[in-house]
Amino acid sequence: MPIYQYQCTDCGHALEALQKMSDPKLVDCPKCQAPALKKQLTAAAFKLKGTGWYETDFKNSGKKPVESTPAAKSTPVADSKSTVSAD
Repeated sequence: MPIYQYQCTDCGHALEALQKMSDPKLVDCPKCQAPALKKQLTAAAFKLKGTGWYETDFKNSGKKPVESTPAAKSTPVADSKSTVSAD
């Protein structure tokens, strides 16, 4: 659920409201009771509540990570093509 910021144009009171995107905009200021609240343009913000992917999917289940085996060392092989010199 997004967190919206509002400010009253009459008294200047600012507040944050946790609302669904489908909820109607707030209009009445809780401080002066005037119908003068305006929604502020802010960066997106949200709250993570309860259990979810961040809580369950990325936790280590107590298993140790698998150690990778060292790769076999490869030795460079000399070029076996014979060269013939033309005299």
